[in-house]
Amino acid sequence: MKKLSILVHEDVYWSSATSALDLFSGANRYLERIGESPAFDLELVGERPESIQLGGTARFIRQVTIQQVAQTDLIVIPGFDGASKNILGKYGAIIEWIKSMRRSGTEIASLCVGSFFLAEAGLLNGKAATSHWSVTDEMQLRYPQVRLRSDKVITDQDGIYTGGGAFASLKLILYLIERFCGRETALAISKAYSIDTDSFSQAHFAVFTGQRQHNDDEILKIQAYIEQNYSSNISIDQVSTLTHTSRRNFIRRFKAATNNTPMEYLQRVRIEAAKKALESDDLQSIDLAGVAGYEDIKTFRMVFKKLTGMSPRDYRKKYARKTALL
Repeated sequence: MKKLSILVHEDVYWSSATSALDLFSGANRYLERIGESPAFDLELVGERPESIQLGGTARFIRQVTIQQVAQTDLIVIPGFDGASKNILGKYGAIIEWIKSMRRSGTEIASLCVGSFFLAEAGLLNGKAATSHWSVTDEMQLRYPQVRLRSDKVITDQDGIYTGGGAFASLKLILYLIERFCGRETALAISKAYSIDTDSFSQAHFAVFTGQRQHNDDEILKIQAYIEQNYSSNISIDQVSTLTHTSRRNFIRRFKAATNNTPMEYLQRVRIEAAKKALESDDLQSIDLAGVAGYEDIKTFRMVFKKLTGMSPRDYRKKYARKTALL
């Protein structure tokens, strides 16, 4: 039996913690129904007793503090509500505990923005990781040694697991159930809780709002210019003149501020515009490419699929208002 510790604190997203608890408990119940022993010895772990306030069936789960846990097989870190800088500053003792447990060989999984705890502990350095799509740019700037993959739903490397945003991270729980209990149990739980088992990409959920968490006023002006003129034929040479620096220095400076090259930023702005058009209008692909600033339909389709993981046609089928109402 695997000892499994779900981390909780005052700022945890309770839905993230309780969903994990439900699925792991469900796996135990399923195994008992088919005559096998439960796979997980579950506990809720917090910094202080009063921080463990889950209600419902969670009150029947063992509740302990981090000082009482000297050994566990797997720690699950749910998502949290609040600015990452404030949260991490508030829970320094938990981060030190995570480091200590990892040194003793414990495997650790993060759900959604819980990945910030792993990154702050240095456990994602050199590793591929994912998180909620809305924070991956922030995380990459803050932790440059992490290889962020915002499109991924699951990453698994050397006993460190990360899951995608919000309820997409439930797929990581299914993945862990399959790893420790087998495919049959994971499929049974996926059916019981109506969760798809595919884990290809979460890129199509992402909404690009620009990366403005920097203090370079000139680059902020360039970003605004791109966002206002993306449908025209913008060139890098053209926008670099607005900063009165060389093309090479401009590209270096832009990437340092936004974590994207100017061309990558322009592509993301254009594809976001195309997504919004697909969600509300019935434009043909060739018209849509023009709206997004692409003269070549083939290039548009290639970039769209690269950034969203879907073709424009498939995206329309999934998100268009008329289709959604059928």
